[in-house]
Amino acid sequence: QVQLVESGGGLVQAGGSLRLSCAASGRTFSIYTMGWFRQAPGKEREFVAGFTWNSGRTYYADSVKGRFTISRDYDKNTRYLQMNNLKPEDTARYFCAVDVHYTAVVSSAASRYDYWGQGTQLTVSS
Repeated sequence: QVQLVESGGGLVQAGGSLRLSCAASGRTFSIYTMGWFRQAPGKEREFVAGFTWNSGRTYYADSVKGRFTISRDYDKNTRYLQMNNLKPEDTARYFCAVDVHYTAVVSSAASRYDYWGQGTQLTVSS
């Protein structure tokens, strides 16, 4: 199993920045891809960004491209989502998730992912 813990959410004004963290533990060697998703009240879970765990190839949803960036800590199994120029429509609960089945491509489908964190709330005020 893989355990994921997100942190870093909070309240920020529009135009501001925030960095989310996702710490992975357990059988991290089994991870192929990681995705960041978000879910606002009354809406479906939405793919935000993702990357291949070992090669670090990144993918972004059009809605965040140019504003969000994934990075990683090489010494630890922690991945970050740097969010800049935040907008009120970015308000949601953000989740990280991992896929432990072989794949070379990041999927935007939530159903593809095997393990999820508990999420962290981001609120962007206008």
